[in-house]
Amino acid sequence: MAWIKTVDPEDASGPLHTEYARAQARAGRIWNILRLQSLNPEVLKASVAFYLAVLYGSSPLTRGQREMLAVVVSRTNGCHY
Repeated sequence: MAWIKTVDPEDASGPLHTEYARAQARAGRIWNILRLQSLNPEVLKASVAFYLAVLYGSSPLTRGQREMLAVVVSRTNGCHY
């Protein structure tokens, strides 16, 4: 099993602390997919911005359709997220 070093929320500072605080406010917790990017807060910030743009940005698809596509792709890839 792979092991990836991450920064726990209580140890976060600077930009990472800011991103963790935003994630906590948005989702009520810090998901592991975000923790995996904790060593590079700039990448974490960009990744979250991309996700939010895809999910909530202007699109001919409804939010429900986008969520459904995400579930189908995750299931096909064997990902429980």
